[in-house]
Amino acid sequence: MKGLLKVTTLAAAGALLLNALPASAQVRASTQEIDAYAGELFGDDATDVRISGQQPKLDDDVTFGLRYGYNFTEAWGLEAALGYSPNKLKGLAGGDVDLNLTTLDLDGVYHFNTGTRFVPYVLAGVGYASANLDHDVIGAVGTQPVTIRDDDGFTLNAGVGTKYFATDALFFRLEARYRYLDKVVDHFDHSLNTFETTLGVGYQF
Repeated sequence: MKGLLKVTTLAAAGALLLNALPASAQVRASTQEIDAYAGELFGDDATDVRISGQQPKLDDDVTFGLRYGYNFTEAWGLEAALGYSPNKLKGLAGGDVDLNLTTLDLDGVYHFNTGTRFVPYVLAGVGYASANLDHDVIGAVGTQPVTIRDDDGFTLNAGVGTKYFATDALFFRLEARYRYLDKVVDHFDHSLNTFETTLGVGYQF
């Protein structure tokens, strides 16, 4: 019983502390944000056919980048993001090939200001993705010789996350994002469904 009372007391104290935090420690209207992030990109099949009996895939690898946002109101914002992944095309008969992936996004962001330092949000938008293979992939589809090169295309994304404001200006950001890639190679291309999980640190001014 004493243990239950202690837990209840601590929970109540925590709730009071959160409510006591200044309302300014959240997203504010007519402010700008910059943040840097790093995390993991989870890949998908890169072609819709097997090449020399193997299925090329965009690997799971690190991703990192920079974001800039402008908050029109306490809820609505617009954000541009530049991301990079030093990735690989794996599942090839001749071994993995480096594929550096660059993304540029423009997203609408909706914040759920809770009156505390935690601000959940959702976002969605469009962008551009460019792949850079270390060298062409040479193989065969059945008996037909093929050469595959890198390519670029549009991308769509949507995500959820939360910002934690350590101060009125400094915040930390945790996010999970779904990304649709139109293509990363120019032959037998296949749209990719990928996911990204990232942790960032930013500044609101």
